[in-house]
Amino acid sequence: MKQQQPSGAVDMSNSYDDNEIVNNSSNAHMSDIMSLRLNRRQALMGAVSATTTMLLGTASLSACGGGDDPAPAAAQAAAPATAKLALGFTAVAKNKNDVVTVPDGYQVSILHALGDPLHYGDESWKDNGSESADSYNRRIGDGHDGMYFFGLAEDGKFQADRSDRGLLAVNHEYVVQPYGLHPAGITAGAIRLASEVEKEIYAHGVSVCEVKRGTGNDMSMVRGSRYNRRVTSATEMAFTGPVKGNAVVKTKFSTDGQKTRGTNNNCANGYTPWGTYITCEENWLNVVARAAGDNAKRSAKEVAALNRYGLPENRKSPYLWDTAGTDDLFVRWTSSVTEATAADDYRNIANTFGWVVEIDPFSPTTTPAKRSALGRFNHEGAWPALAVAGQPIVMYMGDDARNEYIYKFVSKAVWDTKDVNGGMAAGAKYLDEGLLYVAKFSADGSGQWLELTFGKNGLDASNATFAFADQADVVTHCRIAADILGATKMDRPEWGGVNPLNGEAYMTLTNNSNRVATTATPTGNQLKPDAANPRYYEDMKGTTSQKGNPNGHIIRWREAAGSVAATSFAWDIYLFAAQSDAAADVNLSGLTAVNDFSSADGLYFDPRGMLWIQTDDGAYTDVTNCMMLAAVPGKVGDGGAATAAGGTATVKGANATADTLRRFLVGPKDCEITGIAVTPDGKTLFFNVQHPGEGGTLAASTSQWPDSQTASASTKRPRSATVVVTRKDGGAVGV
Repeated sequence: MKQQQPSGAVDMSNSYDDNEIVNNSSNAHMSDIMSLRLNRRQALMGAVSATTTMLLGTASLSACGGGDDPAPAAAQAAAPATAKLALGFTAVAKNKNDVVTVPDGYQVSILHALGDPLHYGDESWKDNGSESADSYNRRIGDGHDGMYFFGLAEDGKFQADRSDRGLLAVNHEYVVQPYGLHPAGITAGAIRLASEVEKEIYAHGVSVCEVKRGTGNDMSMVRGSRYNRRVTSATEMAFTGPVKGNAVVKTKFSTDGQKTRGTNNNCANGYTPWGTYITCEENWLNVVARAAGDNAKRSAKEVAALNRYGLPENRKSPYLWDTAGTDDLFVRWTSSVTEATAADDYRNIANTFGWVVEIDPFSPTTTPAKRSALGRFNHEGAWPALAVAGQPIVMYMGDDARNEYIYKFVSKAVWDTKDVNGGMAAGAKYLDEGLLYVAKFSADGSGQWLELTFGKNGLDASNATFAFADQADVVTHCRIAADILGATKMDRPEWGGVNPLNGEAYMTLTNNSNRVATTATPTGNQLKPDAANPRYYEDMKGTTSQKGNPNGHIIRWREAAGSVAATSFAWDIYLFAAQSDAAADVNLSGLTAVNDFSSADGLYFDPRGMLWIQTDDGAYTDVTNCMMLAAVPGKVGDGGAATAAGGTATVKGANATADTLRRFLVGPKDCEITGIAVTPDGKTLFFNVQHPGEGGTLAASTSQWPDSQTASASTKRPRSATVVVTRKDGGAVGV
């Protein structure tokens, strides 16, 4: 998730740029092997029933065809696996209004927003920043992002098919400066106020709240529920998996490397079939600094690792949390050597972030766990493949930065439905041991999962590039391991999802303006187009002219032989984002006014198999605010060969039509549309509006949402919030 920081009192010149390229490996791009013609694989046949099957994995994939050998495009079936699913709403027009615009026959309500109290005893939001820092341990946090709905049974356990009562877990990615939290925005200066920083620390992380239906299908938060909980940047967490007790995560807070403090910059998410929530740490460099002269106090290996993860010496963090005082709450944000040993300072604090974190929403007193076996990087999210009894649990993950990779984790244990409601013990069973892979996409439409295991593929102490000591070293520095194995550099892998009807995986590649034409000579970290990232063009219609791939695309793949544990796959590009009036070799998916979009970010398959696509855009915002679209996707192999702008050959999915892709809503001004969940019965949809009015200031706000949703003359501060969408006639959304 791109964090677009508005200007404020704090000097943002050192702000972490998630577009910054820190992958300087010499890995070949697919343009180096473009002499191969792209072919198609056999289409996946059959389908899996949705809802309970997807959530609990009580059935296996049926009639999964396809082998490792490519098949001619002419041999592919044309009918999509989701043919019975149909869109049933009128497309919303692009607009620049300061409200959430939904189709005729739909209605919206605000579930909760920044600062709303989860319990009784704390006063309601006052719109003046006067709330105490401590109260944010019991209030909704800032920067709403990824989320998931868990059905709640009467006995307090996870019930996958329940829709009228549940627990909603919501990420809080970052503090939207300068709005909301402080009376007059962030106080200027190179040294932060402790009272402001403490409030920001508690406003990050995750909120869990109980929700219930009242009249109709609308939802309300149950204030005071025993399940309501905050997990913040100060919450104690356990390390599990390979790094538990390892030297790479030892700090003054945990001299034995068994635990750490806080989860930060929680972007996208995931869930488990046993009923726990997955939250992922993305742009943690927003809060971690490193002092000048620190290289001289480090080994060459440590310096290489810190640089590869974007933390060179003499780097100030944009939030400056480390400047607020001598308390450990603040000092721990400096990843610098200041004392004699790692047990005396926080030199390893950077290694304690960038992980997948598991939280049990049904047990508010349990300690969250950082599941280190899934690797450390800018985790956008972690999305499970369909859980099938007797097969491993699989998680797909993206590293959200230009030039980074797509990963896959395959558990050692195989799925047993008896582990539903197994809580953190089930998480330890399935997520602490397994194989971590990174993707390599080939130009012929095939791909490989490359194993990131200590002692294999040259990942050991004898490696000349980086001497790995053990598996903890591999997962902590899996970007470096992926470099060594020759993984494919991608255009900012963001959200992913798995189609419950056929098991195919999708991932948004939001954009990349750092590409050059196929005939140009790249300089620095510039990239030539390749088969999986094929477009090079100039966008002249947006607020600023951008070259490369400013609108982004969505890639998808199908595992070989229908096995989630396969080490090979077939892929194509599902959709190319573009303005409808763009040239044909830019608008490769044939988008029109009812479905054109730019910079796909959020992506979610609901239990019925409907795909929801959300945008976080800067290239098309002169025309429209960010949006969400609904889609009936096909399958890998339903399109054909194409040549993209710039002349690069690729293979794409079938063109979009108004029947298969349609704009469902448009958000308020200066926002990002993100985070989505749909109840199992399909009748209640949740989504998040992040940083409305981001482009303004407290004195001159560009948005007053969410208050402007019902009061057009409002002068209240904008706030990130969770929105509920339902149909007025009580039917299922989208259809």
